[in-house]
Amino acid sequence: MTSFGTSPQLNLWRALLALAVVFVMLATTGWTALKGHRETTPLQASLTAWERGRIDGHPLPDPDSGPDRLARFFASLTEAQRTRLAHRYPLAVGNMNGAPVDLRYRANRVALAQAGKVERRRMRDSRLTPAGQQEAGRRMHRFEALMREGRHILAFDPEGSGRIAEVFGDLTRAERISVVVPGVDTDLLTFQRTRRAHSAPVGMAKSLYAAERAASPGTRTAVIAWADYTAPSGIGMDAATAHRAADGAVRLTALVRALPGDAPVSLFCHSYGSVVCGVAAPALPRRVADIAVAGSPGMRVAKAAHLGTSAHVWAMRDADDWIQDVPYLDLGGLGHGADPMSAAFGARLLSARGARGHAGYFEPGTESLANLAEIGVGAYRAVDCADDRGMCRAGLSGAFPAGRA
Repeated sequence: MTSFGTSPQLNLWRALLALAVVFVMLATTGWTALKGHRETTPLQASLTAWERGRIDGHPLPDPDSGPDRLARFFASLTEAQRTRLAHRYPLAVGNMNGAPVDLRYRANRVALAQAGKVERRRMRDSRLTPAGQQEAGRRMHRFEALMREGRHILAFDPEGSGRIAEVFGDLTRAERISVVVPGVDTDLLTFQRTRRAHSAPVGMAKSLYAAERAASPGTRTAVIAWADYTAPSGIGMDAATAHRAADGAVRLTALVRALPGDAPVSLFCHSYGSVVCGVAAPALPRRVADIAVAGSPGMRVAKAAHLGTSAHVWAMRDADDWIQDVPYLDLGGLGHGADPMSAAFGARLLSARGARGHAGYFEPGTESLANLAEIGVGAYRAVDCADDRGMCRAGLSGAFPAGRA
């Protein structure tokens, strides 16, 4: 979730939960689900073309094949053949778990260029309202920004509000991988901000990447700003249920299972992103070493032990985060369960000193960011706990990073 600091928005959330019984039947029968026939999306069209395609006379593998099989397929090709596929089916290859990371980056540059041309035409489309033309312009400029030199786009889908993921660092050679999972109101246009930069996924990931490098200069790290799911828009029914989180959890699990190498993975889940991580937890591979939530409305379970994961579960919340006033309950599918900061939940509680509001956890100079970075590099003994007794470090043996005592 983004930082909603006004009381009407918080009161709306409370009202939704207070009326949970009334909405149970609506929520459980898919009241918020999209209905009706939808036209073929650009990504679906690219995948359909892939399914019918051939390379030097040979059929292409099922795009839904496991990442290992797809990785073997791409490894069997020449560089020229891989490049040809990236240009012929850019959205399919750019979003294909199992395709080489560098090839996905190249394919998504092609896809972004194509999507930019579509939006440029829409800017001049007289059938659109002035507001629609203006939105097309914003999308075109966002696509151009994502294509700038040095940006590594791991996933991209222009449909609707859009989905996107970007990598900071060398994902293929990383010794530790971090994934930032954001909350509501996350889409292509809010993926990066100039004002309040560290409240958006790109700013969160860049800040975390810099903090990890400072915490352990000798550790090769990579951080993924992962907005590759359709997040709820605003504080409404979708944000009060796990409908969006369920789809996001499937996509998050697929991402982690397809990551190259065997480096430990840490998930950093902000607000509604922690609902996504909680739903995904039982299916995540064992290489996920940590699930850390910040400003969480709940993880859809009563206790951390019920998440069904071997990962360390961490939680933090700053003193003036409005999320603490949201009722922590699960009534007929509305609400997200117990407060991860409660003693009964059983998470390892971290200090968030220095963070302000609901979206301040990744601000440079905060104890919250420093703690997330220590977790990201596996330096568990260096984290600062929410209490004075160091209970969050109990039973952990992660070494201090270089330069720390």
